[in-house]
Amino acid sequence: MKEYSIFNKPVKVYGIPFFEEKKTLERVPEFLRETLGGWMKHLGKRCPGARAEFKTNSEKITVKVIFDTLSWDIGMSIYSCQSAYVYIGQHSSSRYAGHVHPDSYEQKECTAEFAKSNELEDVQIFLPRNEAVKDIIIGIEDGAEISEPAGYKYSVPIMFYGSSITEGGCCSKISNAYSSIISRRMDADFYNFGFSGSARGEKEMAEYINTIEKSVFVYDYDHNAPDAAHLKKTHEPFFRLIREKNPDLPVIMVTMPLFEKREQCERTGIIRATYENAVRDGDKNVYFVDGGKFFPPENMVFCTNDNTHPNDLGMFYMANAIEPVIRKAIV
Repeated sequence: MKEYSIFNKPVKVYGIPFFEEKKTLERVPEFLRETLGGWMKHLGKRCPGARAEFKTNSEKITVKVIFDTLSWDIGMSIYSCQSAYVYIGQHSSSRYAGHVHPDSYEQKECTAEFAKSNELEDVQIFLPRNEAVKDIIIGIEDGAEISEPAGYKYSVPIMFYGSSITEGGCCSKISNAYSSIISRRMDADFYNFGFSGSARGEKEMAEYINTIEKSVFVYDYDHNAPDAAHLKKTHEPFFRLIREKNPDLPVIMVTMPLFEKREQCERTGIIRATYENAVRDGDKNVYFVDGGKFFPPENMVFCTNDNTHPNDLGMFYMANAIEPVIRKAIV
């Protein structure tokens, strides 16, 4: 078989800012990881939502994942966190082909083979959610063609910034995160800037996000704010930093999913106030989504793993609520 690293053409990597320039598999550069500290030192290196894509007519494809890190997650399995997921076909009509995963937390290389037709079709590989990856090696049959993928209808990425929920916790596979569902439905490129416990509306993160080209900015770090006071201190200033550098950017403010808690009502009010203040100031490109209305009351019990993190059904409902707002915003 012929082998290709995802670092080399004709394979194209999406979902990692400045990848073509820097050729690094990390969402956040080292200087910012060190500045923010804590979990961000690791979380900024891993790339949930990133995709390696190409087009081929090979009837057999192998995918080898080479990990830099490998560690267990208390709320999610190897299938959810340490697996690469493969789809075949154009984004909005693609079909799930399977996944490649290690057999244990000691196995830093794993390979799987996938079958497809002999038609020239796009192949999409979602990088593992939880780990830093050294490389992914793609193998195709010797006589087969390989070329660059078709690309996206909406080629300027949507940026999602938020909590572990944004990052994909706790759906069964990263391609079922609400951002991935929306991307697939809309045929839109995207960045997943969800950081478990570590997206707290920091000024430095806003400044970095301002350097990244994006078509829509969706932010929902509500869960990561340690309390309502922190959210009030950071939420509107974060928006103002984004708006200052991006005067025409559609910005969608989202509150946390669920619950009937007093603090949640207060937090929802804080986020709504940011939105209402922007509208009062004449901002015509700002939107508000109430996460308390994501899940139908009759199905709420089925939508999370732990009354916090949505499962696949919960992510489906989140996508259903947020997608129409993005479609309205994106032009």
